[in-house]
Amino acid sequence: MELAALGPDGLPTGPVLREPDLVEAVRRRPDVTRWVWRSTAEVYPQLLATGVRVERCYDVEAAEALLIGHEGRLGEPRSAAAALARLRGGPVPPDPPLRAAEPGSQSSLFEPRPVRLPLTDLLAVYAEQQRRHDVAEHPDRMRLLTAAESAGMLVAAEMTAAGLPWRADVHLDVLRELLGERYAGGEPRRLAELADEVSAAFGRRVRPDLPADVVKAFAEAGIKIRSTRRRELETIDHPAVKPLVEYKKLYRIRVAHGWSWLQDWVRDGRFRPEYLPGGTVSGRWVTNGGGALQIPKVIRRAVVADPGWRLVVADADQLEPRVLAAISRDPGLMDVAARATDLYQSVSDHAFAGDRDQAKLAVLGAVYGQTSGDGLKNLAALRRRFPRAVAYVDEAARAGEEGRLVRTWLGRTCPRAEGASDAVDEAGIPQDDEGALEYTPGYASTVPQALDSARAGRHPHRARGRFTRNFVVQGSAADWALLLLAALRRTCAELAAELVFFQHDEVIVHCPAEETDAVVAAIREASELAGRLTFGQTPVRFPFTTAVVECYADAK
Repeated sequence: MELAALGPDGLPTGPVLREPDLVEAVRRRPDVTRWVWRSTAEVYPQLLATGVRVERCYDVEAAEALLIGHEGRLGEPRSAAAALARLRGGPVPPDPPLRAAEPGSQSSLFEPRPVRLPLTDLLAVYAEQQRRHDVAEHPDRMRLLTAAESAGMLVAAEMTAAGLPWRADVHLDVLRELLGERYAGGEPRRLAELADEVSAAFGRRVRPDLPADVVKAFAEAGIKIRSTRRRELETIDHPAVKPLVEYKKLYRIRVAHGWSWLQDWVRDGRFRPEYLPGGTVSGRWVTNGGGALQIPKVIRRAVVADPGWRLVVADADQLEPRVLAAISRDPGLMDVAARATDLYQSVSDHAFAGDRDQAKLAVLGAVYGQTSGDGLKNLAALRRRFPRAVAYVDEAARAGEEGRLVRTWLGRTCPRAEGASDAVDEAGIPQDDEGALEYTPGYASTVPQALDSARAGRHPHRARGRFTRNFVVQGSAADWALLLLAALRRTCAELAAELVFFQHDEVIVHCPAEETDAVVAAIREASELAGRLTFGQTPVRFPFTTAVVECYADAK
């Protein structure tokens, strides 16, 4: 491998050094302020496996993805080789396909891939990226975003290496309690019983795991349904509904977190999914295998701290409306977000005669674009009290409808789009029949434009406006979360504590019992610092609700 010391201008300050071993090369240089490398995901796990930790890095390929998006070209290849080809005017190679995670073994996470570029070429790409930062809409914010994304890549690798504490014996007890005994070549006892109940209700054999069979059975009973989603089934008066809904719930647990999942993904008391920062257009994380961001509450009973240790589970309180206050600079909403522990209650006192539920619907309706029925009336009330906040998301929606680029506060960009996509959730991830989120390799490079495919087909511009309305808030929240993680990571490095889980607005730290007070304080301080760094000097607070527990399921 090749190394070169870089000066403040990003240019080499000495000769290129050739080192035979990456780990030893990094270990011998603990004074390096920041490492610049092609891909954290392919370099850092090797270091962590030998106990070498890096304080800061610059991830060239993560930066390239952000810069491409900022320039309105999201979806183009993001590799360093592609960046070099664009720089030199040559043919741009496609990105290699995402490596599939290998259940049951984490060895693939620690296998280095060969660096495709000589150091001189990588430095050329790096220098060009610095120039592109300089011409960004807000250069300082864009640089902060790139630094935060690179820090997130370090956090992701460290969380994979640490793993989430997992008691396989507790998990097995939960499966036996929910699903009953396993039968060779057949369904577990409880699922078989429910399938029999469904069939008895229809008077013939019906496969409850096959939606088409269920739809056909209801049609034969004179009931027309469009899908087997729970919310639609529960509107039907038929004896098959109750066992069918229960079957679907348990079937999903069996498939997503059953015996096979446990065997594949839990080793040595830890669950180690591969986290992918920035896996969606909005910047939210996803996982490559394992379904870490979709752990049902009942399965969380298996997430148990080590003896003498605790889990500090922290949830950001009403994060999105607080972010809206910070990015819109609405004086009234900033004042509420500065003073109130329960933001929705405070908004209700200001604009909805104390009706918290109406206030919450109004705020979320403004963010998610609920502008019909009661949503329209609520939005009007919110607009009278907090005009700048509503105007901010209105403008984001208008920009989306008109096909303009829409950016988060720091500069992550939702690009122009054409046509309409399949149904997605608000984070831009495909949804299955029950609305559970699943990561599809390669999907994150597409541009989600609608929250409802049928509506999108009729009104693609309006649907895109609904997405961009939410994007500026949710994406800015994701940017803030990166800086929170970076600050919390730094404090945890001074303790025995370890960051073991993160999703959207929730973080879990695993620490000795005697460190819990320090960790709770560190989360609060990291939140305050992230707020200042991301949004500048505003009065907005970003409080957390924290729980110190031995078992994850006890946190909520």
